[in-house]
Amino acid sequence: MNVDVGSKPTTRRYSPEQKEQAVRMVFALREELGTKQGTVKRVADQLGIGIESVRGWVKQAEIDRGERGGTVSDDGARIKALEQENKELRRANSILKSASASFAAEFDRRSK
Repeated sequence: MNVDVGSKPTTRRYSPEQKEQAVRMVFALREELGTKQGTVKRVADQLGIGIESVRGWVKQAEIDRGERGGTVSDDGARIKALEQENKELRRANSILKSASASFAAEFDRRSK
């Protein structure tokens, strides 16, 4: 048996449709069985998707449905956009402060 101990897990991107399908299947299986126990693993194995990926999608779906506390998807996207905008504004402000200090120093030299 060949086992590559030093290898890293591969990262795969799943389409929104694949994610939605997995989440729907988990909720349907929970409804059918009347329990949450083992449903994520069964669906993940059936679809050939990592269990932690499916678990995260289901958790986010529960948050979005209001069944669990946390940041809903829309708010998370808005927060991310605002954080990026804040970062850009801080950078621009820093540049403007440097330019202002430079101009003030130049003005002081000329006025003496």
